[in-house]
Amino acid sequence: MATDQKALLEIRGLAKSFPGVKALQGVDFTVRRGEVHALMGENGAGKSTLIKVLTGVYRRDAGTVQLDGVEIQADSPKAAEALGISTVYQEVNLIPHLSVAENICLGRQTTRLGMISWRAMARRAEAALARVDLKLDVHKPLSSCSIAIQQMIAIARALDVSGNLLVLDEPTSSLDEKEVEELFKVIRKLRDGGLGIIIVTHFMDQVYAISDRITVLRDGQLVGEYETAKLPRTELVSRMIGKELSEVPSVQHEDDGALQAHREPLLELKNYGRAGSVIGMNLSIGKGEVVGLAGLLGSGRTETARLIFGIDKAQTGEMFLDGQAITFGSPRQAIRAGFAFTPENRKVDGIIPHLSVRENIILALQARKGALRTLTRSEQEELADKFIKLLGISTPGPEQLMMNLSGGNQQKVLLARWLATQPRLLILDEPTRGIDVGAKAEILKLVQSLREQGMSILFISSELEEVARDSQRVVVLRDRAKVGELSGKQITEENIMRTIAGHSHGG
Repeated sequence: MATDQKALLEIRGLAKSFPGVKALQGVDFTVRRGEVHALMGENGAGKSTLIKVLTGVYRRDAGTVQLDGVEIQADSPKAAEALGISTVYQEVNLIPHLSVAENICLGRQTTRLGMISWRAMARRAEAALARVDLKLDVHKPLSSCSIAIQQMIAIARALDVSGNLLVLDEPTSSLDEKEVEELFKVIRKLRDGGLGIIIVTHFMDQVYAISDRITVLRDGQLVGEYETAKLPRTELVSRMIGKELSEVPSVQHEDDGALQAHREPLLELKNYGRAGSVIGMNLSIGKGEVVGLAGLLGSGRTETARLIFGIDKAQTGEMFLDGQAITFGSPRQAIRAGFAFTPENRKVDGIIPHLSVRENIILALQARKGALRTLTRSEQEELADKFIKLLGISTPGPEQLMMNLSGGNQQKVLLARWLATQPRLLILDEPTRGIDVGAKAEILKLVQSLREQGMSILFISSELEEVARDSQRVVVLRDRAKVGELSGKQITEENIMRTIAGHSHGG
């Protein structure tokens, strides 16, 4: 990769807002010919918005976009393709029951006298596949190909449409290690042929394996552009989360290693995993212990929670509850075993907006009891009143619609829903995201109080400060695998960041 190459894509001062949200603010972004450029950032950084503006899904509010020195405005994905910008999305959006050739040439079939020329289409498809070093029967249905091959076919189609700038959005999320290496060989070949390639990914190891440059966004703003070879991993982590290691305050934990050794485990995972989710997870949670899960976006934190709670099915390893092997076929079985889960996206997966506070609170307990043992109206009201008082939920009354509460109060109602079931294990996924400082402090205080009462808690947060302060042990994940474990005085934000970056602090 030559560093002095002329820019293929130049974005300057890009801005895009949605009601109540400035998704991008004055962002600059440059991609050169013959380079792989990684676009990185945590949740809400603006990566998806930038790609959607570039590829014609959204119209920009301000700024300029130049391709090969000419200012462009793509008003649709088709217009972007016509300009030479093609995108391959995380979910391969091809048509399974059509043939490989039909998928590659879809919308651009060669015709003679109004009839499709199947022979010409097959030749064109074979030529497109040759660009990605793929030789296969183009007449067979796409559905007969593996996901990795479908991903290559999607790239071949994208290059057949236009061959200037290729955008790969999470291209490796469904691939195993060997398939990733095959894909990277193709990407390197395309790069060496002079293509400009943007890759959006959460996998740090892969970014360092494939990219020439990295642009980091945070909260809709540009943090910086860096040469990959000159950017230490710890620096990348600190740029993404917005804290320099030198600025990180240390949290004082008692060195309670002996206490950990004698704490009886409630839950243990041994080599627990699922393809495309989490790799061979080893994890234990003691009775009356808060275990934090730390890692960047895409590291496997939520996926671990979903496996434990029976939303997704594990394909490897075992889970033990009180020393006995256990498997959950559904979340209902997990609830009956005394597990509770407040999901990351409370608006989509948690609250039921058009039901009242009372109805939202009693949901999990009623589900556990079953349809034949209905809570009476007076029992429901008693329960709702109890938790409104206990958690300080700010509402005119239990019949207030959930949608009318603030984010912090909605989060408290979700906690109340699960506390009403008197769980043994409470899984909290981003419990403080998007709520005000006061509500955040109250929820974190409640977590400690529940632990003191003997409840086990799995605490997931992208706020490393919260994880460091509120956990007795911290399990660190990177690229869907456990890469370290910290306990006692080892638990500091700095150590968590270093472990994420690849400097190990524990097993």
